[in-house]
Amino acid sequence: MWYDKPATDWERESLPVGNGPLGASFFGGVDKERLALNEKTLWTGGPGSHEGGHAYGFGNWEQPRPGALDEVRRRIATDTKVPSSWVGQKLGQYEWGFGAYQPFGDLGLDFADASGDVSGYRRSLDLQQGVGSVVYQRNGTTFRREYLASHPADVVAVRLTADTAGAISFTTSFTSPHAGRSVSTSGGRMTIRGSLPDNGLVYEGQVQVVADGGTVLDGKETLTVQGATAVTLLFSAATNYADTYPAYRGADPHHKVSTKINAAAALPYRVLRSRHVADHTGLFNRMSLDLGQPLPAVPTDQLVAGYTGSRPQDTSLEQLFFEYGRYLLIASSRAGSLPANLQGVWNTSTAPPWDADYHVNINLQMNYWPAEVTNLTETTAPLYAYADSLRAPGRVSARQIFGVDKGWVVSNQTNPWGFTGVHDYADSFWFPEGGGWLGQSFMEHYRFTGDKTFLRKTAYPYLKETAEFWLDFLVPDPRDGKLVVTPSFSPEQGSFSAGASISQQIVWDLLSNTIEASRDLGVDTDFRKELTTTLNRLDPGTRVGSWGQLQEWKEDWDDPTNQHRHVSHLFGLFPGRQISRDDTPALAKAAEVSLRARGNGGTGWSTAWKTNFWARLGNGDEAHSTLAGQLNESTLPNLWDSHPPFQIDGNFGATSGMAEMLLQSGEGVVDLLPALPTAWDKGRVDGLRARGGLTVGMDWKTGHLGEARLRADRTGTVRVRNAEFATTPMRVVGEQGRAVASTLRGDVLEIEARAHESIRILPKA
Repeated sequence: MWYDKPATDWERESLPVGNGPLGASFFGGVDKERLALNEKTLWTGGPGSHEGGHAYGFGNWEQPRPGALDEVRRRIATDTKVPSSWVGQKLGQYEWGFGAYQPFGDLGLDFADASGDVSGYRRSLDLQQGVGSVVYQRNGTTFRREYLASHPADVVAVRLTADTAGAISFTTSFTSPHAGRSVSTSGGRMTIRGSLPDNGLVYEGQVQVVADGGTVLDGKETLTVQGATAVTLLFSAATNYADTYPAYRGADPHHKVSTKINAAAALPYRVLRSRHVADHTGLFNRMSLDLGQPLPAVPTDQLVAGYTGSRPQDTSLEQLFFEYGRYLLIASSRAGSLPANLQGVWNTSTAPPWDADYHVNINLQMNYWPAEVTNLTETTAPLYAYADSLRAPGRVSARQIFGVDKGWVVSNQTNPWGFTGVHDYADSFWFPEGGGWLGQSFMEHYRFTGDKTFLRKTAYPYLKETAEFWLDFLVPDPRDGKLVVTPSFSPEQGSFSAGASISQQIVWDLLSNTIEASRDLGVDTDFRKELTTTLNRLDPGTRVGSWGQLQEWKEDWDDPTNQHRHVSHLFGLFPGRQISRDDTPALAKAAEVSLRARGNGGTGWSTAWKTNFWARLGNGDEAHSTLAGQLNESTLPNLWDSHPPFQIDGNFGATSGMAEMLLQSGEGVVDLLPALPTAWDKGRVDGLRARGGLTVGMDWKTGHLGEARLRADRTGTVRVRNAEFATTPMRVVGEQGRAVASTLRGDVLEIEARAHESIRILPKA
């Protein structure tokens, strides 16, 4: 990604670097540089806050409401369709102390000699190395800057160099939107410290300036560099947040930040950089995608502005967009940090859209859709740790709001403070299925990796406790005796009812996953029987309606002219596994009818979800059409997805959708090029991952598979499918030309793979 001018607008133009807990966005100004800084645990709200005079209560009811839930259920049983406003009054509550993700502040560089014409300006972001840069010439000197966020060192680093000795002079200052912060300097180090007035959360950041040549002068709240040839600025930050319910407080951050900065400052920049690049490329380079068109030699903002989705060269932007999603996931989600939020880790507002929080009615889950299939499994660790941390407060919410003594619950949105209760926005406050949807990610990690230790220690305890809630909360529908969720609500439209399709499909998914986990571990036989009995009584939420659609509600209320951005009733198609072209063709056809009626438009994340839907339906051209719509309508010049405004889940959803177009894996079969669009006439991909522990690469030309490359984690039979197999004789070759045993059954090749051996599938000569 590159641009021929500095950024002037953070949301549209700045370029991001990140290491999970820390984020920075650089503007690349010549006379003045701005670096917007973030630390992911810097949040208002939670314990210690007293918004409106109310102590934080985790979203639970401040006063008991005996009979409120039963009253709502009785009305739904009588009226079937109940206005959301009425249910909101009965069950909702203002979200006192919910809080919002906060910016840390801005580091400014004011250059002393800002005279003379500038030429050769270029601002760029190398996705492969995870390094940003600015280069320009002024008065015969070439100035360069590099920006990186190192995960090994836990610092953001900025390196400034000039090819004329002593040419670098500037003053560094810090601005903060938070009252009461202090800035002090000593020995070339700036320390920013304070506590948020809202909740008393203590934060600290440090900036160390290391100059090659010249001098560094400490000011009252500034650091000034004079006459240097090269300068390194190092930033790290932390708070006293801890993910421990109910206090959510840990150690003072001073020692942690000082230790990080001291260690980084002791390293030569080249070592700091090389360790960062090795860490970043170790993840990023696991896979590659080539859609056959090189990037034109034009700035990225011009590439976005000229994109139509119908020209051959447009595939180069699509490829870049795919790679950017993987880059953003590496940069915003690493072990030991909170998961990526609605803006990843980047934010400059004290009141960001939707608080930059964790919405669990799709958005947080979408952030991680590309993780496994695009070979970034390590980035999921923060999601599991965070979801697991919600269980303790969620047990209280299950008892206090839902009257359930076993299990736990979380509703539509949450925060780092264990908010598992409700809020008062009637059209989005109720979504007790959120924990079940999060559980899907746990099981997917196991399906991709086969990690039994993870299944036993992490996934199964989470799934079991989540399922326990639903064993108690489901009730029989008096009309047919099927178990339903009531009240239930299809985001973000319609009325409250019993058995909305997404509610039923998520519970079906959760119960099925828990049964599978129990069976694979060989534990809890009696509990598994109870789950199976419940699953057999459950309304599955998959009905075909009067105009051939997949119904959004248990009743046939769907309006064929409704083009709302939510298409939640297709959860069972994607990311679920309840609906497929192979096993449930009638339901897949109904899902297609619904999807066509809803239309391919929508906001960024919505369009991205539709790309995944169409890919699962095997329609590559429709999937490409929705991808093109997202790039045309919902993508900013810096390639951030726009809802609007900026919302990062669309980036991740698009990368997932493109991967689904190239590779799908379900019940024991790996589909190669299942939804290849006409626009991707030729290409090559390597390093995609399939369920069952398979790494996959492919070449294709004129829409036909040329070669497939496989590497299995474990010895056993691998089943791969492509239409070419039914018409073109293939040979399967292992390492050193070993002939690999295989059997063709229709368009499926059954291959006897050895663990970790590279296998090629080629047309017979």
